[in-house]
Amino acid sequence: MSAAFEAFEAFCDLDELAGRLASVDAGERRVAVIEFANSGDPAAVPYLAACLGDPDPGVRRQAALALGEFDGPATAEALARAVVDSDVDVACAASVSLAELKDPAAADSLFPLVTHASAFVRQSALRALKELRRKESMGPALRALRDPEAIVRIQAVGVIGFLKLDEAIPALKAATADTDPSVRRAAISALSFSETDGAAETVIKGLEDTDWLVRETSAEVVGRMACARHAADALIVCLSDGLWQVRLKAIRSLGRMKVKPAAALIAASLTHEQANLRKEAAAALGEIADPRSRPVLEQALGDPDPEVRKNARWALVQIDAAVAG
Repeated sequence: MSAAFEAFEAFCDLDELAGRLASVDAGERRVAVIEFANSGDPAAVPYLAACLGDPDPGVRRQAALALGEFDGPATAEALARAVVDSDVDVACAASVSLAELKDPAAADSLFPLVTHASAFVRQSALRALKELRRKESMGPALRALRDPEAIVRIQAVGVIGFLKLDEAIPALKAATADTDPSVRRAAISALSFSETDGAAETVIKGLEDTDWLVRETSAEVVGRMACARHAADALIVCLSDGLWQVRLKAIRSLGRMKVKPAAALIAASLTHEQANLRKEAAAALGEIADPRSRPVLEQALGDPDPEVRKNARWALVQIDAAVAG
């Protein structure tokens, strides 16, 4: 089949589907919308955009979801209208599709939504802008850090974090003191790209946060920041945290950092009731490769959990290699 004939056939298919959009049966119109999405033809976007004005909310919702199969400024413009739809299901569908956009040019239709009266619309716009990584998003995101709604501030942190610009570090550091723990947690995660001492100190401070999820995130991020290698003592303190999830991330980071003074304390977790913690402890001891850990790792070879036994075997191999080397 020639390319010209295929193009002609596709055009006819869309033309036929367009006729079905005029049906008095809302169900038939919804099916036509689905077929427009399945066509994968960018020429379907104007038809789907027009369906966002359909009197039936089910058709509008389906059109908003269908637009998630496409990209570009025209798609973004249509979804920007749909996300403010009076029907909650339509608006939610549009929000989901907005997050699928990848063309940076689509951001131009989203910038006005960042100051919309609805917090739902504001956070939807920021979530979409995060994926587009347009430098021009920085200004709106920085202003959104002062938004009264935490869900908006969280998405604003996401935009800033994805841009990974050193100029945003002061704003991210300030966000780690937000009244909402979810915002603080997002800001600490966003700082992981930085290799500045100031960013490292801010993340280390998060190890003492009153919210355990913030402490858990801080313990993980510290291990990924080369500039935070001096945080070993603070991580060792986390090994006595009341939540095993925090201890797990601290163990993981101490293993990555190969902190030998922590080996004995990490080994104590090999008898914890949580298999995930025991598995992480065995892996960390392998990364540290301190020969003094051999006896506890040999005992772990009889652990009831196969993943713990697997990590213990691996750890013993690492110790043997370190001794031989």
